Amino acid sequence: MTEQIDLNRIPRHIAIIMDGNGRWAAERGKPRSFGHQAGVDAVRRITAACTRLGVKFLTLYTFSTENWNRPADEVSALMGLVLSSLEDEIFMKNNVRFRVIGDIKRLPEDVQKKLQETMEHTAQNTAMTMVVALSYSARWEIVEAMRVTVREAITLSEDGNCEDVVQKLTEEAFCNHLETRFMPDPDLLIRTGGELRISNFLLWQIAYAELYFCDTYWPDFKEQDLQRAIVSYQRRQRRFGKTEAQVEQSE
Repeated sequence: MTEQIDLNRIPRHIAIIMDGNGRWAAERGKPRSFGHQAGVDAVRRITAACTRLGVKFLTLYTFSTENWNRPADEVSALMGLVLSSLEDEIFMKNNVRFRVIGDIKRLPEDVQKKLQETMEHTAQNTAMTMVVALSYSARWEIVEAMRVTVREAITLSEDGNCEDVVQKLTEEAFCNHLETRFMPDPDLLIRTGGELRISNFLLWQIAYAELYFCDTYWPDFKEQDLQRAIVSYQRRQRRFGKTEAQVEQSE
């Protein structure tokens, strides 16, 4: 599979919905926490693989806002895994910078502290940025960005003039307040586990992303699976509203 990849056309930003941990564990007669632990091992593999391929941003959907509705013992186990996985030296070994997006204030204080420490510790790493979406919801993000954008527009307008406010409500101003404002939009979105939906993940940012779904559960997702997704991506023509002829002419 490696020989099929064009290293000059590697997606700059890959986002992954890591689905299937619980079902993977259930098929083995194990508790869901066992699947989540195996999922951490997959994160290590794929992070290293993305770094080797030259991917610049890897965003992982780790814990959604809706996941707070799961059983308390599972949520507690997931938070524990977040803490233990952040101890992993994969960041320094692979020169990877760590960032986090989401409603972080809802997380336990020890998790918040460890997240901040890891971001500071890896801030100078340059090979790739790994972004973890924790307590994240795209709808939450959009609403929060909208509130800040409107408040800013009112503050900058002349005497709160309605028309002046409206003129300041631009797409650029809105994007400047998204959680993901520090990185480009995803080129490729991968979802493992066989489900064919987005599940409230980066809804604004994936407007022009290529989507790739596979049946492989996340704990079984290996470098060859990542390569297969990238080959699929590279076989597609990204037109961004243009015609096929226009794209071919520009190339």
